[in-house]
Order: sequence, then structure tokens, then C-alpha cells
Amino acid sequence: MPELPFDDEHAPLYSLGQVADMLQVRQAYLRRLDDHDVISPSRSSGGQRRYSRSDILIVQHVTDLADQGMTLIAIRRILELERELADVRRQLKEARTRLGDPT
Repeated sequence: MPELPFDDEHAPLYSLGQVADMLQVRQAYLRRLDDHDVISPSRSSGGQRRYSRSDILIVQHVTDLADQGMTLIAIRRILELERELADVRRQLKEARTRLGDPT
């Protein structure tokens, strides 16, 4: 059976309004996150923002950080560092696998 779009966590299925309602945030807040390159949702053929489930989880994380007093610049850097750390962990795991170390 073929995979359906809603099975893919990266499929851009949700509109700006739907995400704002889901997360109980203002649409302007979501636009601001996009304008400041904190999150970059996909765009529909008409240019409207479309969010994936993965994007929504990031917005939740960003909102938590903002609630703790972080600025958008700081949040953007935190997200960059989290991505870099995840990449280094993946590389370490691959290296250990190649060396036969199950740790």
C-alpha cells in the first residue's frame, strides 16, 4: 500500500491558521518565526505557508524557549546547535558501527 501524505512527518499539510489554532498562538507569531528564519515552512503553489508535523513540533519547542525568555536570535542559534549535535551523534554512531563497537 502506498504511503499517504499524512504518514510522512515532513509532508506540508497544515495551513498557518490550522497551526495557530492547534498551538493556540497568533498567526502573526508564526509569520514572525518565518520572517526571522527560525522556522521555514513550505509554501503552497499560491504562496501560502504549509506546515508539516515536524515543523509543528519545532514551533512548540520554539514557543517553550520563548516562554523561558529566549530571544528569537538565541532560539535560532539553539536550533542550529541542536541540529549540529544530532548530526555529530549520527556520525559517531556510524563510526562506532564501522569499527564494530556496539556502544
